[in-house]
Amino acid sequence: MVWYFVKLLILLPLVGGMAFGALWLWRKYQPGMIAGQGDRSLRLLEALPMGAFGKLAVVEFEGKKILVAVTRGRIEKIAEGDHARLR
Repeated sequence: MVWYFVKLLILLPLVGGMAFGALWLWRKYQPGMIAGQGDRSLRLLEALPMGAFGKLAVVEFEGKKILVAVTRGRIEKIAEGDHARLR
């Protein structure tokens, strides 16, 4: 019985640390995130969640900033330019 608690005290922090490390690595090296966009022609500058399924995103392509609305079944351009203005 004592051996069970010793193993529990050793393995529980080990498993928790491995889970934390895996989540940290996933967040750091997740494809498409801002940190991993060094030399791409298309870059995600900013994204803002709007409700449960939609978001507003500002992407940069060929030196232009484009404001797009993204939902589950659709991506729609809202505005374009260096200083995008909404309609």
